[in-house]
Amino acid sequence: MLERRPYSQRPPRDEYVLTEKGLELCRVLMAITAWGDRWTAGEAGPPVLLRHRTCGHLTHAEVRCAQCGEELHASDIGFELGPGAQTPPA
Repeated sequence: MLERRPYSQRPPRDEYVLTEKGLELCRVLMAITAWGDRWTAGEAGPPVLLRHRTCGHLTHAEVRCAQCGEELHASDIGFELGPGAQTPPA
């Protein structure tokens, strides 16, 4: 999740940078944050807001279809075996 990188010899210091795996986990954490904000934030509102650095607007995480862009809901999803699924022994 994190990669340690030295950035100073004197004094010796390291920084910790997200790996590709850590960056991808951020998507999951944003989705969990959106759920928590919807169901557990009090009257004052959510404790943390997400600001999109590219456009500058406040935003929230949404799960959308990678093909058509429509927001996905549990009732919209079906599951199929993928290429990594193990075939049961005969």
